[in-house]
Amino acid sequence: MGNTVRFGISLDEKLLESFDELIEEKRYMNRSEAIRDLIRASLVENRVASEDAEVVGTVTLVYNHHVRDLSDKLTEHQHAHHDQIISALHIHLDAHNCLEVLVVRGPTRDVKRIADELIGVKGVKHGKLVMTTTGEGLH
Repeated sequence: MGNTVRFGISLDEKLLESFDELIEEKRYMNRSEAIRDLIRASLVENRVASEDAEVVGTVTLVYNHHVRDLSDKLTEHQHAHHDQIISALHIHLDAHNCLEVLVVRGPTRDVKRIADELIGVKGVKHGKLVMTTTGEGLH
């Protein structure tokens, strides 16, 4: 980590009050920690927006495993991308519904395409992709 630099900012009083409430709610130790997290979040968001960026992500799927051939179709998709799907977690939520969380790594465009393919399989009730940086170059 580099040298710490101190700087000042000017904020509207009401905005600062709201920010302080957020800091307390999220249990930050101080404003500096909260601001660092906001800056990092913005940097990550900007980085993963690039189609060529190397990212990691989770694809979360909820589906009824009784839907004909659905489990097989999801497994086929996962095998087709075995080099980019690096981990999978399968949970039985109840007698009918399952939750799968897949960890995917690769360029943003590929991760989005894989997620869209999986979420779009007929019978998937809900799906969501969350992407983040691999951490490289993030301080």
